[in-house]
Amino acid sequence: MPETRPLGKPATAITCYGRGVRGPIYLMLGIFLFGMLDANSKMLSGRYSAMDALFFRYAVLVGLILAVRAVMPGAGGPLATRHPWLHLLRAVSAFGSGILFFHTFRLLPMAHGYMIFFTAPFMILAITRLWLKEPVPASAWAWCGVAFGGVMLAVGPQLAGGASLLGVAAALAGTLTYAIVVTINRRLRTEGGFARLILWPAVLGLAVATPVVALELSMPPVTDLLALSVNGVLAGAATVALAAAFRHATPARLAPFEFIVLPLSIGFDWFLFAKPPEAMLVLGGVVVVVACVMSERAVRR
Repeated sequence: MPETRPLGKPATAITCYGRGVRGPIYLMLGIFLFGMLDANSKMLSGRYSAMDALFFRYAVLVGLILAVRAVMPGAGGPLATRHPWLHLLRAVSAFGSGILFFHTFRLLPMAHGYMIFFTAPFMILAITRLWLKEPVPASAWAWCGVAFGGVMLAVGPQLAGGASLLGVAAALAGTLTYAIVVTINRRLRTEGGFARLILWPAVLGLAVATPVVALELSMPPVTDLLALSVNGVLAGAATVALAAAFRHATPARLAPFEFIVLPLSIGFDWFLFAKPPEAMLVLGGVVVVVACVMSERAVRR
């Protein structure tokens, strides 16, 4: 019988490699979706409050998950959990992050807001080390530092030129709540399905936002209603992508890839707000991408 084992090895290696990059791919997809959500929210922020935007976001999320489960019972996994307090902390943090980043991008340019958001990888690594007790190799800190240097190169001079202190405070607090959410995602990775990760934060947010919105909001125009509803779809898809990322890879491995939002934000500014990138922004984006590639190579070794 002919020897077939050598032919099987390359397929196995390819399969393993494909599984190995799922975490970074899911993370970058989630960041891209959240970037679209932030850009859409920035366009709406001149006409609507944070509570208005969050009400429609969470109403769409609750409606979607209930509709899908009505058609396909059990879709997305069970809703019950063995960690109710973790889910409550995650829901509160997600709600706070939504409000804080809405105000961030109302008060600051997107580049400035993302500049502060780029402290998130360091916060995630620190929380992971202190709370989850997961090892954080020196290479993770090092490549995060290189990527952050690329961000400083890109938007540091603009930030130094003056920015709203309230906007900066909102960005820092929003970044901390975001770091808590993604760390809890890692802690909950053994729970199958994503339904509870979407439904419970949405139910909490809807319960808080509904009384406020009922007192002040009139029915938006159809175009605005569509834009507000799109935020719910984007938020749900981004939540699933980020949760999947932290189920397939450790925070130490994924942290440098958080910085990929810099080149993405350059693209958003260019195509959505007709603001072409400056040379230093492009150079900083190149540094960020190189740091992500080198971080992945270090992990492979």
